[in-house]
Amino acid sequence: MVLDRFYSAFARHDWQAMGECYADDARFSDPVFPALDAAGVRAMWKMLLGGGTDLRLEHTVQQQGPAHGVCTWEARYTFGGTGRAVHNVVHSDFILHNGLIAVQNDRFDLWRWSRQAMGPVGLLLGWSPLVHNKVRAMAAARLAKAMRAEPGL
Repeated sequence: MVLDRFYSAFARHDWQAMGECYADDARFSDPVFPALDAAGVRAMWKMLLGGGTDLRLEHTVQQQGPAHGVCTWEARYTFGGTGRAVHNVVHSDFILHNGLIAVQNDRFDLWRWSRQAMGPVGLLLGWSPLVHNKVRAMAAARLAKAMRAEPGL
């Protein structure tokens, strides 16, 4: 099934195999990357996994049928910006089409993430829209730079 293939590739840091699980017109959203198309999500996974990371991943597919899937996954890694340990718990909802991911909506607590990744600043200000928007803007700029470096990914 596509979700087990996707998360197994994720655990192996195989961004290319992850990208092959998406339909050509796929859409992705999460609290940091709220609106990516298929090229954007493939580039995001390459960016996040391609730079050498200590990511460890566990996943549980709770439901998968021909048109829909639900998964919970946990990522443990060191956030590169601060060197702080992060344990992120993510809930994913999928719309599937022809055995591929057509839509992926990931949900996680961005304040919880920011407390771990940014330490005291995240604890004090991580709940605020200002910090959420700053995290999104920095991530978007990093992704745009990665996509410019490898057009047509």
